[in-house]
Amino acid sequence: MDGFRNGLRDAGYVEGRNLTIDWRFLEGATDRLPTLAAELVALKPDVLVSAFRPGIRALKQATSTIPIVMAGAGDPVGAGFIASFARPGGNITGLTSISPELDGKRLEILKETVPGVSRVASLWEVSATWPRYVESGFDIAARALGLRVLPVSVRSVDELTDAFETAVRERANAMFIDNGPLLNTHRARVAELAIKHRLPWVAQDRVYPVAGALMSYGTDWDDLVRRSASYVDRILKGAKAADLPVERPRKFELVINLKTAKAIGLTISPAVLARADELIQ
Repeated sequence: MDGFRNGLRDAGYVEGRNLTIDWRFLEGATDRLPTLAAELVALKPDVLVSAFRPGIRALKQATSTIPIVMAGAGDPVGAGFIASFARPGGNITGLTSISPELDGKRLEILKETVPGVSRVASLWEVSATWPRYVESGFDIAARALGLRVLPVSVRSVDELTDAFETAVRERANAMFIDNGPLLNTHRARVAELAIKHRLPWVAQDRVYPVAGALMSYGTDWDDLVRRSASYVDRILKGAKAADLPVERPRKFELVINLKTAKAIGLTISPAVLARADELIQ
């Protein structure tokens, strides 16, 4: 929220002075998405903004006329949000986090960080409608590194304990967590379970190692969300979403939680530590 406001301020907008923002918060309840999207569309705003796939999809289903700005979405073409990066078409534009394309890099760092890793449990939530293109890209990257993938899905926070027990029973020695509203909301619980089972966990965003994950590698979301404000500015000044090319992220960050590494008995090599943008003590 602060990054978005700062981006708007850079463009000359101040909330409550020359701009009104109606916020809606999911708080992990994905079943509320259609209702929240309908509420926002009913307000007849000049532009809609969302930073995650299910939110963008819900807004897309709620309106085909109000401009929608993506403040980050993995492969929006594959998700069916836009026709192409250069010519989005329709009423959606913005930025992509290119998360699927970064999975190979995450697995590469995980393999370098955890000696002997061979089987990676991939935890994802059913309600986030994880696209097949993500699963395929992840599997391809894993095979290239000689890793086997164990998909483990959850529908609610109550299934997290069983999910981790399944991963351990299937002899997973590391874990990858896909982004999703439920997993994001309950990331501290996921971190607690990962530490309990001594599973090194790599995620997409820094909020996860802050909550206790071993590490994350991905888009600098503060920068991405701040840049999304420029799309809002251009649309408010008359530009059409269909004519605004979708941009890729410019900044990436590797964040490592040293406290978690110690808790699971993992010693991280100096070479990996030297590459980190942030070390959490």
